[in-house]
Amino acid sequence: MHASLIEHLVQARGIESEYTDAWGKQSFIKSESKQKILAAMGYPIDDEDALVNMVNAETEASWFTIVEPASIYRQGQHNVLHFKLPIDFANDELHIDIKQKGKICKKLKFVPIDQELLGAFEVRDMEIQHYALPVDFDLAIGYYHLDLLEPGIEEPLGSGSLIIAPESCYKQPALEQGKKLWGPSVQLYCVRSKHNWGVGDFSDLKYLIEKVAQRGADFVGLNPIHALYPNNPDSCSPYSPSSRRWLNVIYIDVQQVTGYEQCLVTQKLVNSDSFQTQLNAAKSVAEVDYASVMELKLKALKPLYQHFVKHEIANNSDLAKKFAEFKLNGEESLIQAATYDAIQDKFKADGRFIGDNWGWPVWPQEFQDYDSATVVKFKQDNAELVDFYAYLQFVAFTQLEEVNEFSKAQGMAMGTYRDLAVGVSEGSTEIWANKDLYCTDVSVGAPPDVLGPLGQSWGLPPMDPIKLYQQGYQPIIDLFRSNMHACGALRIDHVMALLRLWWVPKGDTAKEGTYVYYPVDELLAILALESHLNQCSIIGEDLGTVPEDITGKLQENGIHSYKVFFFEQAADGGFYSPEHYLEQSMATLTTHDMPTLIGYWHCKDLELGKELGLYSGDELMQSLYGDRIRDKQAILNTLHGHHSIPEHIGHDANTVGMTQELNYGMQIHMAKGQAALLSLQLEDWLQMDKPVNIPGTSDEYPNWRRKLTMDLEDIFSVNEINHLTDELTKARKQASK
Repeated sequence: MHASLIEHLVQARGIESEYTDAWGKQSFIKSESKQKILAAMGYPIDDEDALVNMVNAETEASWFTIVEPASIYRQGQHNVLHFKLPIDFANDELHIDIKQKGKICKKLKFVPIDQELLGAFEVRDMEIQHYALPVDFDLAIGYYHLDLLEPGIEEPLGSGSLIIAPESCYKQPALEQGKKLWGPSVQLYCVRSKHNWGVGDFSDLKYLIEKVAQRGADFVGLNPIHALYPNNPDSCSPYSPSSRRWLNVIYIDVQQVTGYEQCLVTQKLVNSDSFQTQLNAAKSVAEVDYASVMELKLKALKPLYQHFVKHEIANNSDLAKKFAEFKLNGEESLIQAATYDAIQDKFKADGRFIGDNWGWPVWPQEFQDYDSATVVKFKQDNAELVDFYAYLQFVAFTQLEEVNEFSKAQGMAMGTYRDLAVGVSEGSTEIWANKDLYCTDVSVGAPPDVLGPLGQSWGLPPMDPIKLYQQGYQPIIDLFRSNMHACGALRIDHVMALLRLWWVPKGDTAKEGTYVYYPVDELLAILALESHLNQCSIIGEDLGTVPEDITGKLQENGIHSYKVFFFEQAADGGFYSPEHYLEQSMATLTTHDMPTLIGYWHCKDLELGKELGLYSGDELMQSLYGDRIRDKQAILNTLHGHHSIPEHIGHDANTVGMTQELNYGMQIHMAKGQAALLSLQLEDWLQMDKPVNIPGTSDEYPNWRRKLTMDLEDIFSVNEINHLTDELTKARKQASK
């Protein structure tokens, strides 16, 4: 019985028992792995009686859920509402009130017995019946509140949200008209400029937008700008954030903060010899010194907050009112993020942690739960410090909005595209404040594939799909909404996560994981709705092991696929022409997880991989070098075959080096393609050879730290780069015809 119950749970909880791997072979999941996943979901696998009791309790709870937490429908499609009611209500006339912003916008009446009966179940000597009610809402897209009522009784029998979504995601008018857009992508932290404090900031982004917009670009792409850890700044991976709803405050341009020139304390601090010495050192180093930059910015921003309180809040200025509104709209999530940062700040200032203050799991036990009495008291005793971190989010939010408005003023069709990471780190604000939603004994990752034969485990605990449903999908709604704000498009990292995620039990290798499925149709509907409400196009990073289930759904939902040139190879080794790429896609040559063009062509990544211990053995290295020379030859063949590079560039990959002419020729070759969007890395404009990130490494390589080799202000004084951007614009216009 225990084994059959386990298998029942495996199927009920969407845990995969077999899948098709990256080589097209059927792979089977070990029973032990599936049991570990169930245990991570909270099931007492080793105690049969407790397990039976838990399953029975869940079954009862499901049947006692009269109204679904969220009922999600597409506009214009056939809709059916589901209700579970005690048999006593079978012959009663019941009412449905549908409200939006507190106002009733539709009323319905029905008698349960007249509807389709889908099933019945006896719970505690009571028969519960499951009915399906066909309805025609005829409602505009948006969020509604649904109450099921008995006539004359004010208290509803059940309530839930009603979500009406469009058929597919939003696209800018330029995309709908078939215009082919292009723009550079940038890791903002890598940007050097004459004014920034050692890390790129929102003013740098504004400057970059101005320059590329003048040259015909319609967007600038960003890596995730999610909130990290101001008081543990060396935890700098943008893909392992503390909160995906809030922003990384290191991107604040302190010199543009209200009161900067007037605040005597800040001015005295910034102009001091010690501050200037530290600032110049942070600006001059080749790799981002996150600890030094964050220290400088917090030192300057704390007196600026005091100036804001004294001169803005005290006088109830318009800016103070905007801050109050920002806090109101941020709700509990903003307080959680600000409290987390304040606690970490306090512990750091008190010297509580001599070693690594990496997150809540290493805090004293009484601080490890956001709702604990100790944390509640901390918020009261340190209200000003908590408010300071909310203020930082307000400043970052305001500066990002200014960037977005500036991009519109430049006539850009899209502006910026933001990037949504697949998860948050174990020590994050999001998990600390909503542990019930996350399964902390597992990590998201990837199964073995061609690029990662051992698989990957990213240290990102996943959301529990059932808990997500029980919370009415509100965490996902909030996540999509906040990340679509102040941008023209959102790139969703590892978009297959909307369908399934590879869960790896803690302590096991990535090979021991399995897929867990998510309610993909509901998540896609919410994504489409938020896309329209925010007028934000969607790009789905669909690399790796991509199931057929998701490919068609992404296309139907208007989500742009992600086409990386080096991965677009035919079975014979040849590279597909970008002219044959899917139009509903974003094309690119390289990504933040890949070598630059020069690095790839000169095999710098293979050399570095060998040095770092990622590749070992002469036989493997010979195989990798052999594959690389064959791929380079195929690339030369396709470039020459499409007349994308001049004839004087050789045809033999053994003798052709990566020159500026070949580099830029590859970029223009991509611009001639049919993909609606083309994103190119600034690193390749500057012909850099070192990657910004090497997957599979942590301390072995300074990931997320390598700066650009040229100040932003100097890039557009290079004639060759200006010529490249002109040619890109011409090629994109030609491709649009």
